[in-house]
Amino acid sequence: MSVDYDHLTRTVAALTEGETDTVALMATLACEIHHADDRFDWTGFYRVTEPGLLKIGPYQGGHGCLVIPFDRGVCGAAARTGEVQLVPDVDAFPGHIACASSTRSELVIPVRNGAGEIIAVLDIDSDRTDAFTETDARALTAILDTTFA
Repeated sequence: MSVDYDHLTRTVAALTEGETDTVALMATLACEIHHADDRFDWTGFYRVTEPGLLKIGPYQGGHGCLVIPFDRGVCGAAARTGEVQLVPDVDAFPGHIACASSTRSELVIPVRNGAGEIIAVLDIDSDRTDAFTETDARALTAILDTTFA
């Protein structure tokens, strides 16, 4: 199965129109993105709650790590560098944090507010290696940019 990103973009826009609460937006996006593709085992947000620290936010799937410092793991790398992290094999990523032992690949996208500040990261895990593509990264970044700008 592959995501119909045009449909997902329209659905998210319709569901979030006029909403400004970031937690409500994150909860809606986590649900819609998670159910858009069977590659997505865990879909959720880690919020920047203080300098250098991420805490779990709305998500779909099994439990996640509660706290992730910017200097650890794939989520920390995305928050620290401000760059998308597309990891085809988490076992090959130095310092990967295994919140779930079934995770094989990961896509993490920084979430910015209207001022361009990183407020969170969107983390998507898959139980398949090499599950994510540049198309996934670009399309999801565009959805995040539109929703949180």
